[in-house]
Amino acid sequence: MEAGKPVTYSGQGFSLLGEKGRFVLPPDFRKAVRDSGQGERVLCLGKHPRWKCLTGFGLGRVQEFEAQLDREEEIALERGVEFDRDDRSRQLYGFAKVPFDDSGRFVLPERFFKLGGLEDAVFFQGGGKMFTIWNPQELAKMGAGWEDAIEACADLQAQALGGKGKK
Repeated sequence: MEAGKPVTYSGQGFSLLGEKGRFVLPPDFRKAVRDSGQGERVLCLGKHPRWKCLTGFGLGRVQEFEAQLDREEEIALERGVEFDRDDRSRQLYGFAKVPFDDSGRFVLPERFFKLGGLEDAVFFQGGGKMFTIWNPQELAKMGAGWEDAIEACADLQAQALGGKGKK
């Protein structure tokens, strides 16, 4: 992977909480996070600013934050709306760095269970520059426009549980 080249997170994945309190980052996401961090196995996690879920990305995305802040500030000025750069910076840079092993296993810091409404199963949804991590019940509340993600989550959850609960 070229240094500084952005990666894209696409697709879906699912993980049950395993032994030693670990989730497993799906292979495609694991590779993208590692590529973004120039080989480092570090998952950056934060609370999504609007939805009851977490965001995940690799270390390389941090290099894009100042340009993103500049764009958001410019758009706010054009629209004549308030923009609190300090508050938005806090949201972007307030992530936790969580190591994962070669198999993608990582321990989710305790506070993120509460922040993301997470329990014993998580759904990963690709979102371009980042991905989201959902409690399946929280995702199911999203409604219109989320049908594909909701169905993918249900299918992957049924597979993870050995076909139990499949429609």
